Amino acid sequence: MVVHLGTHHDIPDGPALVGFVVSKAVGNAVTRNKVKRRLRAITREHLNLLHPGEVLVVRALPTAATARYELLERDYVRLVSMCRHKRGARA
Repeated sequence: MVVHLGTHHDIPDGPALVGFVVSKAVGNAVTRNKVKRRLRAITREHLNLLHPGEVLVVRALPTAATARYELLERDYVRLVSMCRHKRGARA
């Protein structure tokens, strides 16, 4: 999984936005939708990691198709936290 965290400059105080990219390399339509459903559920559980006005893009890699939910969740939290830390270091 790869994540990109940025700021929505037009609406800095608006809600956090999240988008998912799951390409055909991940699997057939059923598999891709399963991965998206899991990522949406993980995002809902961890909305507290995102601040208003932030934009998060999550790109699923082919290994996400066979990964357990717990592993996806752990990677998601770790990667979002790393992005937040890197953004804080730049400011």
